[in-house]
Amino acid sequence: MEQRARFGPAGNPDSFYAAGNKASLDMPEWLASQGLNAYEYQVTHGVNVREATARAIGEKAKEFGISLSMHAPYYISLATEDPAIVVNTQKHFIKSLEVAHWMGADRIPFHIGGIGKQSRPVALELAKRRLADVMEEVERQGLTHVYLAAETHGKGNQLGTVAEIIEVCKISKQLIPTVDFAHMYAVAGGGYDKVADYAAVFDVIGEALGDDVSRNLHIHFSHIEFTKAGEKRHWTFKDPYGPPHEPLIEFIASRGYTPRIICESAGTQAEDAKIMQDFYLELLKK
Repeated sequence: MEQRARFGPAGNPDSFYAAGNKASLDMPEWLASQGLNAYEYQVTHGVNVREATARAIGEKAKEFGISLSMHAPYYISLATEDPAIVVNTQKHFIKSLEVAHWMGADRIPFHIGGIGKQSRPVALELAKRRLADVMEEVERQGLTHVYLAAETHGKGNQLGTVAEIIEVCKISKQLIPTVDFAHMYAVAGGGYDKVADYAAVFDVIGEALGDDVSRNLHIHFSHIEFTKAGEKRHWTFKDPYGPPHEPLIEFIASRGYTPRIICESAGTQAEDAKIMQDFYLELLKK
């Protein structure tokens, strides 16, 4: 179990390339040089990582003390009524777990997918059945040592409210939540500007899935622009959007919680992760 919250970027920030780096293999050392200690590797457009590359990144992450997660492909759609997509969705899960195993990543955030023309309850039950089938195959293949982390949705036509994520996570101990507070802010049309707003999310997850899950939550965070439909675009901490990070960091510091916070800012995800980490460490001194 982590002794402190950990912070890092989703993918490789602009400053990483500006410094002359070219490959994700160099990210662990670069992150350590920035004082960060987490990294979410992106396979959002398909799992096309060679085993040797994945293992090399994992060794570098161990060497430099970087906690690894890996974001699954966006193509996953658990409530689909298309048989071909059902088959491909299972393949995306299995391949993601294989690569995460090679890399030493311990959790894989994924999106449940859209609702389509179904009602939310019908779509959720279908997604749960499909995910239960996936978990049976995962167990059959012995890929049970990496968490699959169901993520809160960014648009109203997708599955992924906190309540829905909780229901999904009850299927298996291998399933945990990813709470994307930017997504939740976008769907809600604002808010998340008070400690109590964040506390309520942690508390409901803790009550449903256990204190250990809420204390060590996997979190995505950035500023975000939204419309009535939900998320529109991720921005940086310098841009005039929300949600504010300070109430979240104040909450986890006051509770002694140890989440992993992955920043998804647009291009400045490492710098903004460092802003959150520095604020967190200052609060711990008080």
